[in-house]
Amino acid sequence: MLTQLYIKNFTLIDELSISFESGFSVITGETGAGKSIILGALSLIMGQRADVGAIKKGREKCLIEAHFDISQYNMAHFFEEADLDYDASDCIIRREVSSSGKSRAFVNDCPVSLSVLKELGEHLIDIHSQHQNLLLNKENFQLSVVDIMAKNPTLLADYRLLYDQYHAALKELDTLRTSIEQSKEREDFLRFQCNELKEARLKEGEQEELELTYEQMSHAEEVKEALCFACNAFDGDDAGILTSLKQVGDRVQTIASLYPDMAELQERLSSCYIELKDISDELSSRVDDVEFSPQRLSEINDRLHLLYSLEKKYKVENEMELIELYGNLSQQLQTIDNSDEALLECQAKVDRLHGECVAKAALLTTAREKAAKLLEGSLKDLLVGLGIPNVCFFIRLTAKELTHDGADKVSFLFSANKNVEPQPVSQVASGGEIARVMLSIKAMISEAVQLPTIIFDEIDTGVSGRVAEKMAHIMQIMGQQKRQVIAISHLPQIASKGSIHYQVSKEDNEEGTVSKMVRLSDEERVLELAKMLSGSDITPAAIDNAKALLGVN
Repeated sequence: MLTQLYIKNFTLIDELSISFESGFSVITGETGAGKSIILGALSLIMGQRADVGAIKKGREKCLIEAHFDISQYNMAHFFEEADLDYDASDCIIRREVSSSGKSRAFVNDCPVSLSVLKELGEHLIDIHSQHQNLLLNKENFQLSVVDIMAKNPTLLADYRLLYDQYHAALKELDTLRTSIEQSKEREDFLRFQCNELKEARLKEGEQEELELTYEQMSHAEEVKEALCFACNAFDGDDAGILTSLKQVGDRVQTIASLYPDMAELQERLSSCYIELKDISDELSSRVDDVEFSPQRLSEINDRLHLLYSLEKKYKVENEMELIELYGNLSQQLQTIDNSDEALLECQAKVDRLHGECVAKAALLTTAREKAAKLLEGSLKDLLVGLGIPNVCFFIRLTAKELTHDGADKVSFLFSANKNVEPQPVSQVASGGEIARVMLSIKAMISEAVQLPTIIFDEIDTGVSGRVAEKMAHIMQIMGQQKRQVIAISHLPQIASKGSIHYQVSKEDNEEGTVSKMVRLSDEERVLELAKMLSGSDITPAAIDNAKALLGVN
């Protein structure tokens, strides 16, 4: 419930602080006095995008702050999910808009995004304006009304989850079919590529090994010459390193008995000889390993040429990527070979989910049919009371293809006259009749969804005083059911039924025109109603009539 509204520097309002109470309240004022400004301020609180043009001329920013009592509406879970402080008795929403175009929003002093503000606003206030009557023409609105009255949110949520799975399976099937068709169109080419790579007998690491061998064989003569030179240096006929080292060791050994320190050196010389002899033998064996075979070199060259050609053709860097490509091509061909089986499996999944959706949609249809019957009867009773004695209101449900909302197409059919076939309400109802239908619907669904605050913006447009009185009675009843109902009206018959009466007016001062809103006292209320009845020239008869409407002496 809205308990307090503070507005500063917003359009024609300098500063306004006004309190609200539960029950049925009314707001009146001359056309252009600023009633729409109040709605505009509340719309900002509900997450509507800000317009810097709404800032009062000459001011840097505007501020809107609203206080709500939400203790009766079990909203702790919403605040927990949004990571917001929760104060059930005083929930404060603040919106600031600066002349630079920057907008900030806060809930209980916590910064929030517009999406969070909008979601919260939908739980707190429902503003019914004249343009909202156009919703009556929309099939999705009519369906939502039936669903609200059916009280089937869990069933609808379960269906939508199932439908999403079905829709995803349909997309999967379509994607698979497209992929298989495209693959089959390229099947011959894919098989040619796969066979070409298969015939290449690709091996991991082969290219690097071949490149090294090719490099060695290409320089075989140079390598062998170097190895032979080393071998001759170690053990050549003309005093090689080994022969000289052997001789040195023998001579040192002859003096070891005379010069004991030489024994250790002789052992080291012996170790060096053994090590160098081992190196010499290794070099000799390597000389034998080095060979040059023009035929083998040609084979390696041909193999590398094949690998390089394939890598260039398939735009890859090495044989490992060729092997990976071969695997992918093989997988594509396997998919083509198994496509019929895959299609059957995917189609079976689609058929299964479709059947489950149809069964769940049938449950929705049953619930909607029951709700439609109850809604028809209740709406007829309300509309008869609102001055349409011969009303015929019928909710037609017809089957349609499965959609996210089920398999039902809803149409509200209406006739205000005897022996006239009901037609879609948007085609045959007058503006005043549509207003009464919408009020009746709001009265019913507001109880079902427990909206804390409902604001009717001139819903009485196009109706007579007698009908307006009956509409006010409905709003009175709504206000007595733990709800806050506020009506912006230009008819005294509605204004008189409010338990609290606010007046919006405007006046000129040195800075320009400003709008004000005040709560009227009992005496002021009589004068306001008299003015609404007779105009600016208030007559004694108008005063008496106003008192009669208010039920006071």
